[in-house]
Amino acid sequence: MLDLFIFAGELSADLHGARLLKELYAKNPELKIAGVLGPEMRKFPATCLLPMEKFAVMGFVDVLKQLPRLWRQFRFVRDTILKVSPSAVVTIDYADFSLKLAKSLRKKGYRGKICHYISPSVWAWRKGRIHTMAQNLDLLLTILPFEKQYFSSTSLRVEYVGHPLISQIQPRTSFTPNLIALFPGSRAHEVKRNLPLQLAAFQKLQQEIPELKCTISVAHENLRPLIDSLAPVASTSSNRMELMQKPQVAIAKSGTVTLELALYNVPTVVTYAVSSFDAFLVKYILRILMPQYCLVNIIGNKTIYPEFFGPHLSADAIAQEVKKMIADPAPCLAGCAAVRKILGSQDASQRSAELILSLIFK
Repeated sequence: MLDLFIFAGELSADLHGARLLKELYAKNPELKIAGVLGPEMRKFPATCLLPMEKFAVMGFVDVLKQLPRLWRQFRFVRDTILKVSPSAVVTIDYADFSLKLAKSLRKKGYRGKICHYISPSVWAWRKGRIHTMAQNLDLLLTILPFEKQYFSSTSLRVEYVGHPLISQIQPRTSFTPNLIALFPGSRAHEVKRNLPLQLAAFQKLQQEIPELKCTISVAHENLRPLIDSLAPVASTSSNRMELMQKPQVAIAKSGTVTLELALYNVPTVVTYAVSSFDAFLVKYILRILMPQYCLVNIIGNKTIYPEFFGPHLSADAIAQEVKKMIADPAPCLAGCAAVRKILGSQDASQRSAELILSLIFK
């Protein structure tokens, strides 16, 4: 009998899944595990029934084109689970697919335990998912401490396991004076929108402080030609984690990178350049109306990193905030320390493994 079926449908889920498998096998080497696994997860003795790469789609148009294939794969995963009847199913991130899978499994009569690791952002949008999750899941493992409160009106068991970055990042002890690091994003459209503004802000700063230098983070090598075309003489780095430890101040596109910078104790100004159409969608269609959009500020429940979104985004505004941080980084650094304290010190993978094993071997 299969103890556990794990589903990971994207790169980040594969990384989380690999750490989870490491802890699961460390605690119980005899576990029988199978699932949809990525390349990192396939390094462990779990049986791969379908490679994660089969689910790789990028963009709305690509999703539409691939819908028949994705539907066939959905049915294959669901029907395989129903056939082998594992003691528990764990889905990692990839929320739309994962939650539909849980709902379909329950509808088809699956009676094992279902756990989802890494909650979708119900605190930002599509709050209706809260009750769907409560109906179909036995356990939700969250990586942000405030998420549990959004399920308080339900009977769903929700456990905060810690953020995976906590065990991976230690605060830096030094930095390179006068170095500004730019993090324009990990997708081409993000780089196109954010990098010109970030560079313009740096150039304004350099006019006042000539000794300033900048280095641009290249998230993926396929972005290098684009970045080189936008900043042909700028210094670049493809080692993001190494670059994060060096700058006096960073300018970063909103996303997980801001939390990484906070855990390294890097004063940062956050940019979120979007088109007018995207801004309209966010505000009036998706109704994502939040006082803060930067994850660091959401966790800290105050402005730790100044953030500029849509119409408030300008090179002048960014430059002014960077100047303030160069002159007096202490308030921002105190905020970074507070965020680390809020997140706690527990290892997310270890705690998740413990909770998942408790579902299987009650």
